[in-house]
Amino acid sequence: MARQGVRMAMREKMVWGVPVRLLGVFAALVLLTPLVAACSSKQAAAPADDRMLVAVSIPPIADMVRQVGGEGVEVLTLVPPGASPHTYEPTPDQMRRLAKAKVLFLNGVGLEFWADKAIAAAGNPNLQVVTLSEGQEILQSDDNAAGNPHLWLSPRRAMAYVERIRDALIAADPEGEAAYRANADAYLAALQQLDADIKAAVAGFRSREMVTFHAAWAYFIHDYGLHQAAVLESTPGREPSAAEVAQIVETIKAVGAPAVFAEPQFSPQAAQVIADEAGVPVLILDPLGGTPPRETYLELMRWNLEQLRKGLGGTP
Repeated sequence: MARQGVRMAMREKMVWGVPVRLLGVFAALVLLTPLVAACSSKQAAAPADDRMLVAVSIPPIADMVRQVGGEGVEVLTLVPPGASPHTYEPTPDQMRRLAKAKVLFLNGVGLEFWADKAIAAAGNPNLQVVTLSEGQEILQSDDNAAGNPHLWLSPRRAMAYVERIRDALIAADPEGEAAYRANADAYLAALQQLDADIKAAVAGFRSREMVTFHAAWAYFIHDYGLHQAAVLESTPGREPSAAEVAQIVETIKAVGAPAVFAEPQFSPQAAQVIADEAGVPVLILDPLGGTPPRETYLELMRWNLEQLRKGLGGTP
């Protein structure tokens, strides 16, 4: 009887010649197969990120490239928001990515003092280096033998940057030409409107005397009919001496400059000391942006225009 019970138990654990303990495994496999197939199908169908990797030096240029490149580009910004291109050097991680980039957009005129070494270290023979300031009139600068590099702060000069960006992206990716041209046309129209708005605003300023942290606004001042009364630091990072502070204060009082403009990338201490001595307020002009509420170039320049209105007595 015992042997018969064992045989009955064995028969009860067999179904169609397959042990019951294995049927659970088979059932699980049957249920999982469609899921695995679906996942595999999704992985195979997932589009690869085939955007063109483009490196740029500073945030304003990064935004211009995004506006023209649209969905066709991935932008690597080497100088992060809040840092100054006058003192910054690329990180090892940025260098690794630069080795894979197809285009590198630089401002030029000595702004990216680290560029030659970075390009050589990247070891990227296919990298196309485009210097956006080439072909433009360069204003002289006391602290830079190559001239003043801050052309992008005049929208009139920025339009030439956009045209060079468009042409470089088309050369690097001919298949995207139609999109790049359409994007550039729309963006140039927006820059033309910005230029017109700045011209109209400046016409209403009660003062045209600008005292700035350094000579970053030379092209803006030149193109829109303002006057550089004084700069706080002839070389960014070198605070003015006591004699220079006294001279700047005297100039502010003599010309009636209504404000001192500092920059968020540097300490405002010297600006505050001078402003207090002269009896005028300190306001901020941002040459680089990249942070809210001035992430894009258009946002940056309209924000700066509002600061100029406050400082120079323009109508809101």
